[in-house]
Amino acid sequence: MLDSMLEIKNLNVTVEEKQILKNLNLNIGKGEVHAIMGPNGSGKSTIAHTLAGKPNYNVDSGEVNLNGEDLLSKDPYERSLNGLFLAFQYPIELPGVTNASYLKQIVNAHRKSRKETPIDAGEFLKILKEKSKLLDIPMDMHSRFVNAGFSGGEKKKNEVLQMDLLNPSLIIMDETDSGLDVDALKTTADAINKLRNDERSFIIITHYLRLLEYIEPDYVHVFQNGSVIETGDKTLASRIDQEGYS
Repeated sequence: MLDSMLEIKNLNVTVEEKQILKNLNLNIGKGEVHAIMGPNGSGKSTIAHTLAGKPNYNVDSGEVNLNGEDLLSKDPYERSLNGLFLAFQYPIELPGVTNASYLKQIVNAHRKSRKETPIDAGEFLKILKEKSKLLDIPMDMHSRFVNAGFSGGEKKKNEVLQMDLLNPSLIIMDETDSGLDVDALKTTADAINKLRNDERSFIIITHYLRLLEYIEPDYVHVFQNGSVIETGDKTLASRIDQEGYS
């Protein structure tokens, strides 16, 4: 087994006085891709929000370690700086802030946390051109405001670009296939597959098999009532697609 990236032990989480996650245990190795499936209300998105540190997601008990460090003791921005990236279901718009400016600021925030010198405009533009080309992102998109007027596919590709620039060790994708047509889904999946390596792990939260046809997971976990009730490989996702969760 590869070295552990994320360890979740007996995690119990309450949201608005309702217990959602119940004694959840999950171990993700370096370089592994884990898919989480389950019916509405099963706790799939709750695990994403809890790991990211979203307010009002109260951890009652349990442990979460990322790269050997206590994740739950860190503020949300510290979790990001320590290698966690959450890809949102619906990325927010930032009117008045150009995409290039936003990307440069978040890159420099991470560089500052590592006590590195800020990247200058010229060097950043060179990197941005290289990485945008690899992801088939036109440069004129970066002169637009962040996600304002972006198509669903453009928003997802822009998130993948952020992942590539920030180089996180754990990427959580919360129903990233929502609202994407087939072409946009394939394009997004291709971009994500380019980021897979032995040092980066993924948690892919989805309702559907279709995303997992393009991003093949190492493990598939079925959530129900806040816990993992079954684990398997991609064939488990195929069975759910045919038979449902019942």
